[in-house]
Amino acid sequence: MFLFREALPDDEDAIFDLARHLNTLNLPPERSFIEQLLARSLTSFRGTPDFDPGRRFLFVLENEEGTVVGTSMIHAQHGDFDEPHVFFRVIFEERYADLVGPAGDHHEVHMVHTMLHLGQTYDGPTELGGLVLHPDLRGHPDKLGRLLSLGRLVFVASYRGWFRDRLLAELLPPLYKGPGGATRSPLWDALGSVFTGLTYEDADRLSRTSKDFIWRLFPAMPVHASLLPEGVREIIGKVGPNTVGAQRMLERIGFKYQGRVDPFDGGPHLEASTDEVTVVRETRKYIPEIGEPSRDASLAIVATTSAEAPHFRAVWTPAEVHGGSRPRLRVRREALERIGALQPGADAPEPGARVFAALRSQWSVPLARRSTNRINALST
Repeated sequence: MFLFREALPDDEDAIFDLARHLNTLNLPPERSFIEQLLARSLTSFRGTPDFDPGRRFLFVLENEEGTVVGTSMIHAQHGDFDEPHVFFRVIFEERYADLVGPAGDHHEVHMVHTMLHLGQTYDGPTELGGLVLHPDLRGHPDKLGRLLSLGRLVFVASYRGWFRDRLLAELLPPLYKGPGGATRSPLWDALGSVFTGLTYEDADRLSRTSKDFIWRLFPAMPVHASLLPEGVREIIGKVGPNTVGAQRMLERIGFKYQGRVDPFDGGPHLEASTDEVTVVRETRKYIPEIGEPSRDASLAIVATTSAEAPHFRAVWTPAEVHGGSRPRLRVRREALERIGALQPGADAPEPGARVFAALRSQWSVPLARRSTNRINALST
């Protein structure tokens, strides 16, 4: 059974190896960056109940042998006075003309132009990012990408006060490998590099410490995408083939494309109201109970929180709710032991034990049937 948990100092080497499989802005394959990210994450998990926009939470996915095979992250706030959240607004502008030719003939021309408006915000949303799964485990029957992605949302529900009222997911567009294996972006090659003189990788690296060069070097006026090469225009707001599944999963739980894209590569920004994301809305706190769920029991993300590291652990497992005012969650022994809710060999969890769970059958319920219910693991 795979375990989704807080990243710990001993995970550094495994995280570095994973970062080399997907070189991204949030998780680049740089040892010093990963060391600093781990240190910041450890401090973030030990934080007070107050909101802190600088928090960065790093999670890992661990297999049955204890090997780290995946990562994902949460930025408490993406965009502040030191490092704004930068994007292109994709705007459609229309033009019409009734043209009269030399012979008095009329030609109606109606054109729709895609415009890219550079924008930024200093009071940005909470961002979900840094999702990396070892290539050998893609297509795994346990759908490990789902736990890596949605497990974060159970954490958000458990510590709701640590996060903003909107969530952001920046998805990867189609990219390609250039000479020497360097990652290239068609949009950056056609637009960004022309105005900055930087390669995609150089700009990506520079933006980890400052995005000021975008505002200084990009054109202040809107960019007419119709002037870009045809193949470039087609990928604006589109995801790459390996990201289609992630996009569909996010859309099913309430995320939507908001007409904003990444200024580096044109990848779409999906956003949602935090409390309207179905996994967040349907996460509940239960009294855990050892048992075999019935055959028609729902699959669920079941998690525990702790005052000591790892502060958060979760698994994907069958679970069944029963009881009235004090609902209980029937879960297999293996799952409860894996998340630390049950001591190995014990007959039952401790009397005060509690678990958080999001049942798939509940987060799939139509939106009109759901009711808002905020919870926080730090409250009594």
